[in-house]
Amino acid sequence: MKALRLGTRGSQLALWQARTTAALLERAGGPLCEVVVIKTSGDRLAEAPLSEVGGKRLFVKEIEDALLRGDVDFAVHSCKDMPAVLPAGLTVGAVLPREDPRDVIVLPSSAGRPATLDDLRAAIGGERRIGTSSVRRIAELARLLPEATFVPIRGNLDTRLRKLDDGLYDALVLAAAGIRRLGFTDRISFSLPVEACVPAPGQGAIAIEVRADAAATRRALSAIDDPETATAVEAERALVAALGGGCQTPIGAVAVASGDGLDLHAVVVSLDGRQVVRGRDRARRAEAATLGARLAERLLAEGAGAILEDVRRAQS
Repeated sequence: MKALRLGTRGSQLALWQARTTAALLERAGGPLCEVVVIKTSGDRLAEAPLSEVGGKRLFVKEIEDALLRGDVDFAVHSCKDMPAVLPAGLTVGAVLPREDPRDVIVLPSSAGRPATLDDLRAAIGGERRIGTSSVRRIAELARLLPEATFVPIRGNLDTRLRKLDDGLYDALVLAAAGIRRLGFTDRISFSLPVEACVPAPGQGAIAIEVRADAAATRRALSAIDDPETATAVEAERALVAALGGGCQTPIGAVAVASGDGLDLHAVVVSLDGRQVVRGRDRARRAEAATLGARLAERLLAEGAGAILEDVRRAQS
């Protein structure tokens, strides 16, 4: 095949993901890749809170448009940024092996490392400023840290860490995957247990989006697909689609493969953290989409629909 054009955002993490994908594809005997940086609405609105400007969909729209026009041959995204239902004509061509999907707390470089949730509450309890732009993280952590103040933060990882160390924030909530991939693992102060803070659907996974009719490109990408991660992500995305949720709704979901089985853990939380609907279910990996839809139905029956409707009204 001729060289493929790989569409991506220009952030530190996005470029790491794109270059890693290109290297994996070449190592698997596939074609060389030309990285094409596409500036998205999310990048142009770098200072605005995501919940006010349309959510994480803004990080993929222009890239998907370029893909549909044929300006690029495939695109690489953080899976959690992708809409649960893709535009007509596009599909997920591969998913790379997943990093740690959990959320983590990052404290100033001079601070210690809490060993337990109680230690964490003691370290950042009270009227502390916690940096995060995620509606889901705020909703989940409002239960753990009810006195904390959550303050929006955007920008590359090194920018966020500098603001933290300069005293503009008392703590940050970030995805473990991005920190690890960019070489800042030593800055992780505390990894939040899934039982306390369920990660965003797709968190820690890198998804490759491609035109559904691009058969040769899809065949090339299949060589780097990780089936275990792909089925986990399929279950999580099916749950979000069945709930009718988007990227800026307080839905957490993470699936873990074990042998031929898949264990899905999900939560829907009100914006103030006071209402919570949790659920877990298990199925064979071959039934990933069914598993996600089934657990979503159970959550809706237990009140998740009313919570999400309140969220939509608050955000409209």
